[in-house]
Amino acid sequence: MNPYPQERVKPPFISIGWYGHAMFLLQDDQGRRVVTDPYDPSIGYPFPRIEADVVLVSHDHYDHNNASAVGGNPVVLRGEGRKEASGLLFEGIPTFHDHSGGSERGSNVIYRWEMGGLKVAHLGDLGHPLTTSQSERLQDLDVILVPVGGTFTIDDDEAWRLVEQLRPRMAIPMHYRTDLLSFPIKDVKPFASRFGEVVDAGRETIFLSREVLPEDTRVIVLGYLS
Repeated sequence: MNPYPQERVKPPFISIGWYGHAMFLLQDDQGRRVVTDPYDPSIGYPFPRIEADVVLVSHDHYDHNNASAVGGNPVVLRGEGRKEASGLLFEGIPTFHDHSGGSERGSNVIYRWEMGGLKVAHLGDLGHPLTTSQSERLQDLDVILVPVGGTFTIDDDEAWRLVEQLRPRMAIPMHYRTDLLSFPIKDVKPFASRFGEVVDAGRETIFLSREVLPEDTRVIVLGYLS
C-alpha cells in the first residue's frame, strides 16, 4: 500500500517516481515535470516513455546523461551555478565523482531546487563526504535523493553520515544494485539497515506536501517504475 497517496495531499505538492538508478520524475501540482539523470537502457532498466519540462544531468556519463531520450522538448541543465527553467530556480553545486578531487571519475553536480512548496536535492554520483561549504548550501532540505551503493559513489556508511549531517525530512536512496542492474555496487539493504524507521513504498509514485512530511528524518525506499 502506498504510504503517500495523492488523496492525502492538497496543493502545493509534488509527486516523485523512481525509474531506477538515479532517474526520477518529479512533478508539482502545476504540472511542471523534472527528470533527473536519465540513463542509457544498456544498464538494464528499460527506458520509460516519459516527458519532462526540465532534465537535470549531474555528470556526463552514459548511465546519467541520456537526455535526448526524454520527450516533451525539455530544457536540459548541466553544470554548476544558478539556472532558471520552467519557472523553477535550480542551483548546481559542484562536487566530485570520487575521493580524489575528480582525478578518477571527474566532476559531479548536486542540484538543489524548490517545487510544490518543498526543497529538494538530487546528489547525482557524489563520491565523497561534503565539505563545510557544500554542506552549508544544502541545509533546510525537505527531500534528498542520495546514492548509497558505493564503488562509484558514496557507500552506505558515507550516505548514512550525510543524511545525519543534513537532517532532511525525507531521504530517498538511489544508485544501488537491483535485479535489473548488475553494476558492482551494493543493494539498498546496508544503507536501510542503519536507520530505525524505513518505509518501503513499493513500485508506486509518492505524493508529498509539507503537511505529510515527518518531523524527523524518514527513509523511503521506492521500487522502480517501468
